[in-house]
Amino acid sequence: MGAGIDLFAQAAAEGALTVGDFTRRARAVIENGLPPLWIRGEVSGFKRWRSGHWYFALRDRSAQIRCVMFAKENRRLPAEPADGMQVYVFARPTMWEDKGEFRLTVLELMSTERDGLWQLAFQKAKAALERDGLLEPGRKRALPAYAERIAIITSPDAAALRDIAAIVRQRWPLAELMLVSTRVQGDGAEGELCAAFAKLKRIPRLDVAIVGRGGGSKEDLWTFNNERVVRALAAACVPIISAVGHETDVTLADLVADFRAATPSAAATAATPDCDEVLAHVAHLATRLGRSAAGRVDRAGQQLERLQDRLDGAVRWRLERDHQHIAALAGRLDALSPLKILDRGYSLARDPAGRVLKRVAQLEPGLPFRLRVTDGEVRAHVDES
Repeated sequence: MGAGIDLFAQAAAEGALTVGDFTRRARAVIENGLPPLWIRGEVSGFKRWRSGHWYFALRDRSAQIRCVMFAKENRRLPAEPADGMQVYVFARPTMWEDKGEFRLTVLELMSTERDGLWQLAFQKAKAALERDGLLEPGRKRALPAYAERIAIITSPDAAALRDIAAIVRQRWPLAELMLVSTRVQGDGAEGELCAAFAKLKRIPRLDVAIVGRGGGSKEDLWTFNNERVVRALAAACVPIISAVGHETDVTLADLVADFRAATPSAAATAATPDCDEVLAHVAHLATRLGRSAAGRVDRAGQQLERLQDRLDGAVRWRLERDHQHIAALAGRLDALSPLKILDRGYSLARDPAGRVLKRVAQLEPGLPFRLRVTDGEVRAHVDES
């Protein structure tokens, strides 16, 4: 046999790589040779760390690979994927040098079912709102008939703001519009919308508020499916009209709001009466009131006439009755009158002072007196003899 190969000397001569050198080279080879690409698989062992990063494995029947999706990427998604969910990931292959692990750094993640993650998050939030009774029709408040002050919760540069303002000016120029500025999508929109709903209670004499934005993708409108935002809407101090997206877009904000409008323009129409219709209604009421007043005056006049007739009849009856009573009393009085006695042949003597002379002793000799007879009075005096 020939001399054995000195492996140690050979390794020393060629200069063996350290583990760190190798993993760095492996990482460079992988990242240079494999660009970011779409991969399909099943989520397994999902974990969310306090940092917000997601860690999970992506597997199929023959293999699996460890994955990470950092918080700055996953915050755009509405919900976490569940174990067993089939997903597509757009990922960058790499080597984690410190552990010597081949991994995928996930940049995008979506369910293999259309709108899968979005629908999952939607149903989860909806179920929580239903448990608390926020979707009950009975809790919805009626919109004011003649709003004087209207708040608009939207972005100051949104087309929705211009549409609402134009419709309100046309329909009900008496209303005062107040903008509560907020972002309606993107980072920070959730907190700003919650703060906007809370600000409403600091606006005096506020009648109603419209929250709205134009159309957009499901991702653009997702802020209005956020459970925290929807609960802030439900707690608002005045009736809320939701005008989010287009007619075919339905968000949880639409379901919880006191009134759902298909578009911002429709929201403005719901919040205000039509000035021309109000004037026409007032004119109609004035006509009805005039007719009613005239009818009441006529009826009152007729009633007064009937009362007058009844009063006249009552007065005549009373006078006739009193006349009969007086006649009866007069007859009784006449029967008791001294004149009646005089008619029967008697006379009545009175002294100059008018006192009745009823006794002989009162008729002193020479006393002048008046003697009342049936048909008059004669002067007389007492003879001295």
